Amino acid sequence: MNAYLVGLILVAAAAAFATSGIVYARRRSASLEDYITARGTLGTWSGVATLVASALGAWVLFGPAEAATWGGIGAVLGYALGAAAPRFVFIPLGRRMREVMPEGHSLTEFLWHRFGRGVYVLTLLVMLFYMFIFLTAELTGMARLVALIADIPLWVTASVVMATTLAYTAYGGLRASIFTDAIQLVIILPVLLTVLVIGWIAVGGTAETTAGLAERAPQLAEITYVPGLEAGLTLFLAVLLTSIFHQGYWQRVFASRDNRTLGRSFFIAGVIGGLFVFAMGLFGLAFVAHDLEGSPSTAVFAVLFEALPLWAMLIVLVLGLALVMSSADTVINAVASIIAVDLGRAMPKLGGQQLLKIARLIIVAAGIPVVIVASQGYSVLYLFLLADLLCAAVAFPVFFGLFSRRYDSTAAAVSIVAGLAAGATLFPDPGLQTGHLLGSFLLAFLVPILVSLIFMALRRPPAFDFDTLRTDVRRIAD
Repeated sequence: MNAYLVGLILVAAAAAFATSGIVYARRRSASLEDYITARGTLGTWSGVATLVASALGAWVLFGPAEAATWGGIGAVLGYALGAAAPRFVFIPLGRRMREVMPEGHSLTEFLWHRFGRGVYVLTLLVMLFYMFIFLTAELTGMARLVALIADIPLWVTASVVMATTLAYTAYGGLRASIFTDAIQLVIILPVLLTVLVIGWIAVGGTAETTAGLAERAPQLAEITYVPGLEAGLTLFLAVLLTSIFHQGYWQRVFASRDNRTLGRSFFIAGVIGGLFVFAMGLFGLAFVAHDLEGSPSTAVFAVLFEALPLWAMLIVLVLGLALVMSSADTVINAVASIIAVDLGRAMPKLGGQQLLKIARLIIVAAGIPVVIVASQGYSVLYLFLLADLLCAAVAFPVFFGLFSRRYDSTAAAVSIVAGLAAGATLFPDPGLQTGHLLGSFLLAFLVPILVSLIFMALRRPPAFDFDTLRTDVRRIAD
């Protein structure tokens, strides 16, 4: 299509989302506490809206379908369960965190008080690395989507999306993110449902897809296909173990009105997200069944180009933009909250407004390298896998410490290092030609559990008093 027309629509839609967030934020208070937590403001359905919109990024248009082309139905199921499971896991984790640290703001804040500097620094680096890769992947995906429709350079799309998302997120904080999530979800759900229906009709439905798979790749339709099951389990672990370290979801734990609301909103959001990921993954099976042209990563668009007139792809462009901005603003605000809380602890003489200004400046500056990397169009798959490995090794020690009083920083640190060392022995090379990804993740996750149990059997450190979190962690003064 005409690049100027597509560019105009891209800018107009992005500006509309940004304007709505800014206008909404202008009517609200700008205290740092409210900026990063919006504490107690989320009801069930507002929670569902922001969780679904935040979780369904541009990756849903690329990842599930591509996984299906080589892993089959097993990979699709694993991906879908992996997308749903973090929301379910957040229910007990979130309730426990609200119980022991009711005035809290972030997971890293808990780790500082629970384990001290070592585990805190390591987990902080893992979280920031993961969120940087996630944000870069989202911008790259959006830039590639626009490039499929019109000849627009990747850097232009990445710059427009980042600039407009920063405009309302840096200004309005979590409240603006939650508000725009609701608007973006109004676009995401009906358009995504329409894409699913039209696309599935275009490929002849289940009957023709099943027949095509039976002819070209029958193993992809078999739930007992071992490589598919292995891919599904790998995807399940990767998505689950990284998502529980996403600060954006921890913000929404504290923003929930109460524990009952938290449970309902996270559960419903998990179900919705899992169903959409499963449905989008089926396009990968249709791509193989009908022997469509193109890259497996663009399987969804190969189907849609067959089914829709080119002008209708503009609607898909707006869908992609809503997906990207709803997930990107969550990441940006998550990073801002970590900066503000941790900087406030390191520099207690700074007031809330000073911390707010510094946090805004840092996230705007951090957007520059993200745009630069996204503009290259690189695949960040290997970096994602590395982030998955790091999160797998950190997961048990971090969250076991949320429940056990007898688990100390030494046991946690040694367990994490042991998990990383074990996982690294099987971790694939950058070309994914050597190693065993699933084995690497399993070792990284299971070895810390074993080491922790050994430590607890051999040592009896002083019990941690969780009540200290109620007095040591307070709301931020403006």
